[in-house]
Amino acid sequence: ADKRNPSIPKEYWEKPVRVKKIAIVSPSLGLLGEPFVKHEKEIGFRRLRSYGIEVVAAANACKGIEFLKRHPEARAQDLLDAFRDPSVDMILCAIGGDDTYRLLPHLFGHDELLHAARNSQKIFLGFSDATVNHFMLHKAGIHTFYGQSFLSDVCELEDEMLPYSRKYFEELLATGTIQEIRPSDVWYGERTAFDESQIGVKRVRHPNRGFELLQGNAVFSGKILGGCIETIYDMFDHARHDDSPALCRQYDIFPSVDDWRGKILLLESSEECAKPEIYQKMLQTLKAAGIFAVVNGVLAGKPMNEVHYEEYKRLLISEINKPDLPIVYNLNIGHATPRGIVPLNVEATVDAARQVIRFAWGRE
Repeated sequence: ADKRNPSIPKEYWEKPVRVKKIAIVSPSLGLLGEPFVKHEKEIGFRRLRSYGIEVVAAANACKGIEFLKRHPEARAQDLLDAFRDPSVDMILCAIGGDDTYRLLPHLFGHDELLHAARNSQKIFLGFSDATVNHFMLHKAGIHTFYGQSFLSDVCELEDEMLPYSRKYFEELLATGTIQEIRPSDVWYGERTAFDESQIGVKRVRHPNRGFELLQGNAVFSGKILGGCIETIYDMFDHARHDDSPALCRQYDIFPSVDDWRGKILLLESSEECAKPEIYQKMLQTLKAAGIFAVVNGVLAGKPMNEVHYEEYKRLLISEINKPDLPIVYNLNIGHATPRGIVPLNVEATVDAARQVIRFAWGRE
């Protein structure tokens, strides 16, 4: 029987599907193993298998919140095993969380991740607390993809994945790349419940205003690097986890100023919808780290439900305080839905006037 999803645009099936097998990992929160998400997990597995793809959960990925909280080494082992398994084409994060940094000693204590992921052609996709994983893999020299996860996107409770999110996910499955990103026509109000009664219930849609150029040249280039601003801030701040800054320093997981030079900084904000004074503090911390002095531009995601939308815009301009540095706001990436997918560490050209970000694969 033909297992291909009839909703997929025909052009994707005119070439071989790149991704044949997906491994789902839980490098942060162990939500995938909880009974109350069983219906979401079933929806997600069914959707992935409808592409004709083999889907497996990593050995520890479904052992639940408490087990994985107590055993970061198990989370790390799943990630290493997925990279070592030659049959796995794509590593997909189940969801985010808040303590992925605890995997560092188990991935870099003896360069385990560097050895496992060396010369890897696998796709790694995740967002939120997976920002730390992206920085880990950046250190290993691996291209990764930021912006979606299994529970947040593939398991969407509407009858299908959200169309904008699905478009980029299917492009990644079919080609192993994202060629360009354009803004969504709509954005969605976030769900307040995820139980079985929500299956088939549509989200509230709102018109989207596209990429907003806050300052600087409309066209600029560089490799994109970054992620969730709260997760990045935790690499410097003790408030959430006392040992996070020390571990991140010990393993040099946050890129050096020289590494940031010429790149484009990606920042998106979490479901916490940080108060403006906290967002300001996070930007000040990044400024003190010297990033804004060396990057070629900043890309900022849409805040969830557009909470503090205008305040964040003003703070990006005032706190960066570098009028010639391009800042483009309102990307559909990260915590606000729908979510696109951004390739990290791939040469990108942002053209805010034409409302597009294009990627030049093969240019190192």
